[in-house]
Amino acid sequence: MALINYASREINAKIVYYGAGLGGKTTNIKYIYTKLNPSVKGKLISLATELDRTLFFDFLPVDLGTIRGFKTRFHLYTVPGQVFYNASRKLILRGVDGIIFVADSQIERFDENIESFDNMMDNLKTYNLSLERIPLIVQYNKRDLPNITSVEELQKVLNPDNKYPFFEAVATQGIGVFESLKEVCRFVLKALA
Repeated sequence: MALINYASREINAKIVYYGAGLGGKTTNIKYIYTKLNPSVKGKLISLATELDRTLFFDFLPVDLGTIRGFKTRFHLYTVPGQVFYNASRKLILRGVDGIIFVADSQIERFDENIESFDNMMDNLKTYNLSLERIPLIVQYNKRDLPNITSVEELQKVLNPDNKYPFFEAVATQGIGVFESLKEVCRFVLKALA
C-alpha cells in the first residue's frame, strides 16, 4: 500500500510496531531515532494519552536512498498498547506496508502477547489485509530480564509454523532493533519491486 508520489519522485512506505502495552514498541522507535543521522530523519512526534504514560504514536520518516530513481521514505508508527485504544490501533494499521510485532518476553506478559497478536489479526481483517500480503517480523524483546519465556514457547503461540522472521531483542540497549527494522524494510521493498 506504499504511496508513490510521481511529482516528487518519492515512495512512502508505512511500518507499524504492534504489541502489548509497555512491551518495547516506543523504546524501539526512540532508539532508532537517536542513532540515525539527523540529515536522514524527520521529526519524532509523540502524543501522550490522558490516562497513563503510554504513547499514542510515534512518527519517524526516514530516507533510505533511491529505487529506480525514486527516493524511499519509511514512516514508522507505534500503536497504543492497551486494547482500550483499539480504534486508534485499527486506524494506525490503515495503509500499512510492514509490521514489527514486539512481544514482551516476560513470563507474566505471555497472555497479553497472544491477545495483542490476535487483536492485530482482527484489525488487519477490517481492511481485508492478511499476513500473506503484509510482511511481518516478530521481535522477542526484553531478553535480558531474568523472568522470561523461552523463544521456543513464544514461537509456539506467535509464530508456530516459523513463517515469519524473528529476532531476540533488548530494545533499551539496541540489541535486535536495527536488525528487525532492516528485515521488515527489505521485505517491504521486495514487495514493491
